[in-house]
Amino acid sequence: MALMTADQYRDSLRKLNLKVYAFGEILTNVVDHPLIQPSVNSVAKTYELAHHPVHRGLLTATSSLTGQIINRFTHLHQNPGDLVAKVKMLRLLGQKTASCFQRCVGLDAINAVDSVTFEMDQTLGTGYHQKFRRFLREVQDRDLTVDGAMTDPKGDRSLRPYQQVNPDLYVRIIKKTEEGIVVRGAKVHQTGALNSHELLVMPTTAMTEADRDYAVSFAIPSNTPGITYVYGRQSSDTRKLEGGTMDVGNACYGGHECLVILEDVSVPWERVFMCGEYQFAGTLVERFAGYHRQSYGGCKVGVGDVLIGAAAQMAEYNGTGKASHIKDKLIEMIHLNETMYACGIACSCLGVGTPSGTYLVDLMLANVCKQNVTRFPYEIARLAEDIAGGLMVTLPSERDYQHPDIGPLLAKYLQGVATVPTEHRLRMLRLVENLTLGSAAVGYRTESMHGAGSPQAQRVMIARQADLEQKKRQARVIAGIEVEDGVLPQAAGQSNYHAVN
Repeated sequence: MALMTADQYRDSLRKLNLKVYAFGEILTNVVDHPLIQPSVNSVAKTYELAHHPVHRGLLTATSSLTGQIINRFTHLHQNPGDLVAKVKMLRLLGQKTASCFQRCVGLDAINAVDSVTFEMDQTLGTGYHQKFRRFLREVQDRDLTVDGAMTDPKGDRSLRPYQQVNPDLYVRIIKKTEEGIVVRGAKVHQTGALNSHELLVMPTTAMTEADRDYAVSFAIPSNTPGITYVYGRQSSDTRKLEGGTMDVGNACYGGHECLVILEDVSVPWERVFMCGEYQFAGTLVERFAGYHRQSYGGCKVGVGDVLIGAAAQMAEYNGTGKASHIKDKLIEMIHLNETMYACGIACSCLGVGTPSGTYLVDLMLANVCKQNVTRFPYEIARLAEDIAGGLMVTLPSERDYQHPDIGPLLAKYLQGVATVPTEHRLRMLRLVENLTLGSAAVGYRTESMHGAGSPQAQRVMIARQADLEQKKRQARVIAGIEVEDGVLPQAAGQSNYHAVN
């Protein structure tokens, strides 16, 4: 079975029986819980569109490992075209869900681990790459969702992993046995962890020899004994528990984050892809970050498309759609959104092959892409809020609107353009609120800041990739200070031309 259906995916999650806490209670039915169900629906869309007659060409690929048709979310990029297709796919899914659809983290992780394990084996004589590819073939054959788990709690950021007072603030190896390793620690901000079949764990930073026990990468089923999940709160998330649809804003789709706690979890050697090779931890982090920063040029743009559409629709509902300043604001939102997309496409087009055959994005442009994403969605959200109007944050509840006595009065006094039903106006307001302030903002505005690394993380990479010395040399050559290929640029005053007075 290379391609699961959406229903098969949901059924597969029900069999996992994860240990999940939310609001101080253990959840017994994660898949159908109102807090989690919208995020399950978002991931299910990645399975649904793989069978869609219009979209399956974008959502599927031919496996470089087996030659079979697989979901693109399990594919190793084989050329720049694959990288471009990924960005287009993510934009499409953002448009279809207006939320985080969670599966791109695993896609970015498998591509990073694939190339790094190959180079680790070539340099150090280890045997990780073939083990990883056996794992990946299973993922492709069964069409599994993988949670890429990189971010550790980190504790005191001024200290190295091995220097922490609490040694478990970074995932570490606490024991090696004949069967495998035993690990302890936690991963934070784990997007879609409750909706995943596998966890692919990676180190979160470059390591030194003293950090050797923290230089670890492995894959384990998400229901492995010793794993505990704690649901992360989102703004306005309890609206999902109220039974309505209007106040949620986006009632069908959503995303979630988890704290994933690993309490002495056993990992068989066959699933271990790094075990103390600290020299390659930084490379793995850098490549995963590059892929994931590319991702934001697709997914956030797709959600931005929906937000721009909602703002434009609100302008029409309010009767301001023809105002010149409203048109100008919409143009600015589109410009910012397409600029992010352009960076995502550009870093894909300039991708290069790694020794394993897997293609890597242009790291400079991927980091420029994400640096833009840390800024532009905030301005897009601000303009959307401006266009929508203040009623977005003072709107009475859905229960009031449905009330037999007060409801008709709300329908009367909250009307905009007379030809538009009041309920349509209120639903659109709630969608804008959801995307800019509510639970979806976690996967749009706030995640745009910190997802795939904070803004400073991209600036560090931009500085590293910029090659300022080469730029200074180019300036010296043009200024006539330094020769290039043994020839100084000819100055105008040195030509045979003489001005006629």
